[in-house]
Amino acid sequence: MTELTYDTLLDDGNFLGSERARMENQVILDELERKKKARTMAVPTDDKRVKARLREIGEPITLFGERAADRRDRLTYVLSQINAARGDDSMYVDEESSGESEEEGEEFYTPGSLELLDARRRLAEYSLPRAQKRVAQQRIDSRMPLGRIIDIRKKVFAEVKKYSNLGSQIGDERPISQVRFAPNSDILATGSWSGTVKLWNVPACTPIRSFRGHSDRVGGVAWHPRATLSQGPDLVNLASGAGDMNVHLWSLNSESPLSIMKGHQDRVCRVAFHPSGNYVASASFDTTWRLWDVDTSKELLLQEGHSKEVYSVEFQDDGALVASGGLDAIGRVWDLRTGRTAMVLDGHVQAIFAIAFSPNGYQIATGAGDDTIRIWDMRSLKALYTIPAHLSNVSDVRFFRGDDMPTKATLTDVTMNGTEEHKDSSHDADLEEWKYRSGLYLASSGYDGLVKMWSADDWQLLRTLSTDAGKVMSVDLSSNGKLMASGTYNRNFQLFSPE
Repeated sequence: MTELTYDTLLDDGNFLGSERARMENQVILDELERKKKARTMAVPTDDKRVKARLREIGEPITLFGERAADRRDRLTYVLSQINAARGDDSMYVDEESSGESEEEGEEFYTPGSLELLDARRRLAEYSLPRAQKRVAQQRIDSRMPLGRIIDIRKKVFAEVKKYSNLGSQIGDERPISQVRFAPNSDILATGSWSGTVKLWNVPACTPIRSFRGHSDRVGGVAWHPRATLSQGPDLVNLASGAGDMNVHLWSLNSESPLSIMKGHQDRVCRVAFHPSGNYVASASFDTTWRLWDVDTSKELLLQEGHSKEVYSVEFQDDGALVASGGLDAIGRVWDLRTGRTAMVLDGHVQAIFAIAFSPNGYQIATGAGDDTIRIWDMRSLKALYTIPAHLSNVSDVRFFRGDDMPTKATLTDVTMNGTEEHKDSSHDADLEEWKYRSGLYLASSGYDGLVKMWSADDWQLLRTLSTDAGKVMSVDLSSNGKLMASGTYNRNFQLFSPE
């Protein structure tokens, strides 16, 4: 029997291996601790102060191709390394930074134009009655018997689970960055990296018109809320934003833009129409999102608040709030009536690429580069649920929104004396189901090549659909509940419908 000695342990290498692993783990833990402390540091936000601070500590004030946000991140990193080398338990902050942190704790205001003041008043007048109507409808829905709710859920989710691929169409010569259905569900708009916006008849997938006003990749397209319904074809029906830093407004009858809105200093990503149709919001890589007046094509608001590029922007259905998501992994909800931040969506660890308000008015879904979808509740000001959605970046998230006047039937007819004459109970049940269906499920797309559909009450997976591409860039649901579209990196768009 061989005697086990200290020498044999050393020769075996296990002891040295475990010691090396312990040291590597300690290095990782130290780095995590440094990053944790770095997040609490008070670092100047003004680029001039950032450069001055870098000069003080002997660092280059700028590097080749470095932007202001990157410079601020570098300053944070260098200061955290200095403090870690000192062995300080608390992060060292100089007096200037400390004073600035106190200033940052207070609210600050920037002067706005009289046009913005007037717009805020009109936004308040528009949104308050809509919010009142929504809350009244939610009170009615809350009295719905549990058995009826279960029946509606079973019926709707059974339809969703039957979705299958209807077909695929080559949409452009470069990747399709975004797809959006028109309010009448008969037209699909696609934006491409070629700088072209195209309109397609669906489900036939025949081309209608191409808009070639942009000189760089189109990042977002958005339909006017009344486009293809009551909005005339010669008026503003569509908005698009692109890498040429411009936002274009389009009619349906002309291949040249009705208006070009300039002001952004970098690539424009997503764009969104306000529910009133009077305003357009645009998110940009210049770390801001901006609010534009559709009638005058003037910039009303330049909103800062993100430390990196702003990628997504979306309005609440009431029209009172707007949410923005950035590559800083932070989302913010803004009150358009006051200009204040209503909620900070802090929880993702990678860039936010998609943001969507639920039709219920108080929940928000965000999709990010950490492959998850987070559901936020504005009533409790926190995240409700985290969905492990895709194997790669979540590129788009869309709630189902039913149209206001479904083709099935209207609930009542109004007689000549103004009283309501009720139709048979089956029509009542159909309309009740249709109203409850809106916001009951959502769709997401990811760089894993999949489109997924989820229930919007318990956040469970309902359907997974594959596309013919490695990356799905965008997804959308038609308001009549019959179609879903996805745009892909390999220049195609796909249509899906229940079998």
